[in-house]
Amino acid sequence: MPMHHHWTGLLAGAVLGATAGLSPGPLLTLVIRETLRSGVGAGARVAASPLLTDLPIIALCVAALGAAARVEPLLGAVALAGSAFLLFMARETWRSGPPALDAPHGPSRSLARGVLTNVLSPHPYLFWMAVGGPMLVQAWARDRAAPFIFLAGFYVALVGSKLGVAVLVGRSRAVLAGRGYRLVLRALAVALAAFAALLLRDGWRLLTQGGA
Repeated sequence: MPMHHHWTGLLAGAVLGATAGLSPGPLLTLVIRETLRSGVGAGARVAASPLLTDLPIIALCVAALGAAARVEPLLGAVALAGSAFLLFMARETWRSGPPALDAPHGPSRSLARGVLTNVLSPHPYLFWMAVGGPMLVQAWARDRAAPFIFLAGFYVALVGSKLGVAVLVGRSRAVLAGRGYRLVLRALAVALAAFAALLLRDGWRLLTQGGA
């Protein structure tokens, strides 16, 4: 596989991971809450929780999509659903404001809270079934190393961005309330829309070729 495809996969994983990491949601809220409550270390443990929870989700989604790959129109329909999901993410990311900076009281079990929040949230399941899973299946068909490169970019950006939020919150809450955070989210929203267009193209191709 050409080297530029590896870089493309790494970039795609990084953009999607950073978007998931920085967009307001249950896990990012928990990162902030635990950082305010118990310090940056607690926030970092929450940030790392997807590394413990996502492997079974990814394996299940990829297994289902691997079977669907034998029927190209079905895989095309999944790609179209993924495109719609990315457009929804882009819209929500564009409209998002700074995450809430509240500081609750009580004992902290940050890693357990992070694991439970991620397992019970629908977002990882939707993402890996509609977007990440199809990308992994297609990457595997081209090159056996490509899915691992995508995953490396995704999780470095996902965990790294949440860890960065924890550090910023630990140093100064005002950083997340500033204009810079909103500009980063809007740039990620534009990138998501571009990936949605690519998935739409691939889904349409699979539908039309599969039905030919």
